[in-house]
Amino acid sequence: MVKPIHKAIFPVAGRGTRFLPATKILAKEMLPIVDKPLIQYAVEEARNAGIEEFFFVTGRGKVALVDHFDHAIELEQALLERGDKKALQSVLPPSGRVFATRQQEPLGLGHAVLCAQKFVGEEAFAVLLADDLILAEPGCLKQMMDVYKEVGGNVVACENVPRERTCHYGILDIAEDDGRLARARGLVEKPDPAEAPSTLSIIGRYILQPEIFRHLEKREVGAGNEIQLTDSLAKTVSGIPFHGLRFKGKRFDCGGKLGFLEANLAFALERQDLGPRVHEMLKKYR
Repeated sequence: MVKPIHKAIFPVAGRGTRFLPATKILAKEMLPIVDKPLIQYAVEEARNAGIEEFFFVTGRGKVALVDHFDHAIELEQALLERGDKKALQSVLPPSGRVFATRQQEPLGLGHAVLCAQKFVGEEAFAVLLADDLILAEPGCLKQMMDVYKEVGGNVVACENVPRERTCHYGILDIAEDDGRLARARGLVEKPDPAEAPSTLSIIGRYILQPEIFRHLEKREVGAGNEIQLTDSLAKTVSGIPFHGLRFKGKRFDCGGKLGFLEANLAFALERQDLGPRVHEMLKKYR
């Protein structure tokens, strides 16, 4: 029987320098996709997958991000008095419990996850990176949860990338692959394209077992002189099943300007209230 998952970690300590000056005082995860901040999409995806406890690993200047998931009493009261139920529903915090801690030094994704060790305890848990925004139904994490119930162990979301881009991702060394689910015998963080064992890359969704902390606690540095989550995951493969899921949906890399702009267009086009007008608007720029 697999361990149930009720907790999710959201590493949100990055400085967002690629979006300066917009992110001078605003957390990059608070940048809006249409009318909702990136981090809210990630939290809603987790909640829809059954997550009940949300843990933010923040950095300096991220207070507003945590506040976003608290009640705004005056605003809620004003919307209630106006009878604007739709707007009121949009600003209510998610059901469940919200926690936060600060990553005091930018030591890498592995270190950010390690900051949540006491929160996780000995439970299996999820990790979601808000920069990777995924348009999918059901959500990517829900798809992963369904697979996790079948195979257990560690499960990551994956997609194929051009070989020349493998140096930007954690890459699976594949033992078995049915075209949807790949079992890995190893992982390599940001390999040289000529040495990459495949082009199947990990993107920002993980279901992990607590054994990962035994390796993260060693604080060994890897690519970029950072504590890499992929390096510790690779050390668990021999003892814990590891699978990569090619999820159904479209992923947008909102850590960069082009991906962020494309995500805004894609999500707007999906909206009944905006899609037709956005489609007409885009005709002017052909």
